[in-house]
Amino acid sequence: MIQTGSAPTMSELANLAKSGRIKDVNILMSYLEGNVSIVNCKMIDYALGLIISEEGRNQIKHYLFNGIQIQRNYAALYFKRLGTVELLKEAVKKGCIDEIIAYSR
Repeated sequence: MIQTGSAPTMSELANLAKSGRIKDVNILMSYLEGNVSIVNCKMIDYALGLIISEEGRNQIKHYLFNGIQIQRNYAALYFKRLGTVELLKEAVKKGCIDEIIAYSR
């Protein structure tokens, strides 16, 4: 269990990601709020990539359209890696992410 106020370990983040539950995706995305270090961003990005459950994917999709900017960007990276182009096009069309985030390699 991650202690409130402490930095998460990679193992803790991976366990959250592997569960793929809505509440666990919410916890992962909450680490992208506020003052976030580049190391923590990379850890969250890696952890998000471990999510394979439909429930988890749907929650990441929620963040793509409804999260704060950094959450939308990391959600876009997740779907970009999956090759989900139509979803990214929709997010660009709605102004949730820009074309650079959606289509850059």
